[in-house]
Amino acid sequence: MPTILTRILRLAAGLIALLVVSAHAADKPADSAGLAKATFAGGCFWCMEPPYDKLDGVVSTTSGYTGGQKANPTYREVSAGVTGHTEAVQVVYDPKKVSYEKLLDVFWRNVDPTDSGGQFCDRGGQYRTGIFYHNEEQQRLAQASKAALEKSKPFKQPIVTPLVAATEFYPAEDYHQNYYMKNPIRYKFYRGGCGRDKRLEELWGKQAGH
Repeated sequence: MPTILTRILRLAAGLIALLVVSAHAADKPADSAGLAKATFAGGCFWCMEPPYDKLDGVVSTTSGYTGGQKANPTYREVSAGVTGHTEAVQVVYDPKKVSYEKLLDVFWRNVDPTDSGGQFCDRGGQYRTGIFYHNEEQQRLAQASKAALEKSKPFKQPIVTPLVAATEFYPAEDYHQNYYMKNPIRYKFYRGGCGRDKRLEELWGKQAGH
């Protein structure tokens, strides 16, 4: 006959198992709802959320860090360039409403794909561009998109943006999420001072930012 201690241990184990199952279920909201994920690095992640947030079919955008070696890096560590991560934005979207090709198109026109040393005023590998594909279909579409751009690009410099298999994505600290909405004045001051829009217009003309 089980002792009180045994019953407590079994109850605790059952609760832990339930929490694990719930956690795994929470890890896959995109799959269970017919949604998908896309991950892009385009310099400061504050500036990569707005163009995706305004797209019909995009459910959420999350600023974070990817492509590095350390688990759960902090902003201070990433910005210092000591973890190998790059600032990125992860997009959860409904493929029935917006295609991955459209997300790629928005990505290209919001970055300087000719700059391997960072983006605009932000320098270093932590601000490099990158397309992090989550499956073979995204890889194929990204390769096709890059190849088409190399043929039709409106600028002479070579495209240096790499296509990389997605690895662990770590959401950034809360104060970075939706920064452009929480701090609109500071965001506009930063974006203008960094020369982002000026350079995008030089590269893409009227297509910049779309």
